Amino acid sequence: MSVKIRLQRHGKKGKPFYWIVAADARSKRDGKYLEKIGTYNPNTNPASIDLDVDGAVKWLQNGAQPTDTAKAILSYKGAMLKNHLVGGVAKGALTEEQAEEKFQAWVAEKDAKIAAQKDGLTKSKEDAKAEVLAAEVKINEERLAAVQEAENEAIKVAADAKAAAEAAENVVEEVAPESIDDAQAAATEEGKTE
Repeated sequence: MSVKIRLQRHGKKGKPFYWIVAADARSKRDGKYLEKIGTYNPNTNPASIDLDVDGAVKWLQNGAQPTDTAKAILSYKGAMLKNHLVGGVAKGALTEEQAEEKFQAWVAEKDAKIAAQKDGLTKSKEDAKAEVLAAEVKINEERLAAVQEAENEAIKVAADAKAAAEAAENVVEEVAPESIDDAQAAATEEGKTE
């Protein structure tokens, strides 16, 4: 019986969630499995992987063959490296302590890379938010400037209209007394001539 380490799909349409399982190669994709080794959620950024590294190494030592995607996940989490180190211990090239020390150093380095990637994603999100906020502030300032300009224009037009009304009133006042005096003088002259 050949054993494969592969992904078993769960979740809903458009939101896949996978179990990492050791299964008989002849069983269906989502069918019977021998052991659940971990989970893989590609919906998060970065993808979240929960893997029993020792369980995966046990299956690899017993001859299980990972599929391409499962092999990439096992490499990402260090199961393939640990399998290699366990093989070196079995051949006598390394001691258990040396192998564990190398594996822990690799895990620490990998965790640092993942943390840096998460920080970069967080920083890029914050930068995008800052850009959007700056653009909104600029638009709001332009709108306020346009409103202020319109108000100033309205005040200027109102002041011009008021000044024109006052000027017209002054003209009427200046013209009116002379007209009245002229009309009275004309009336008195007519009365005298008759």
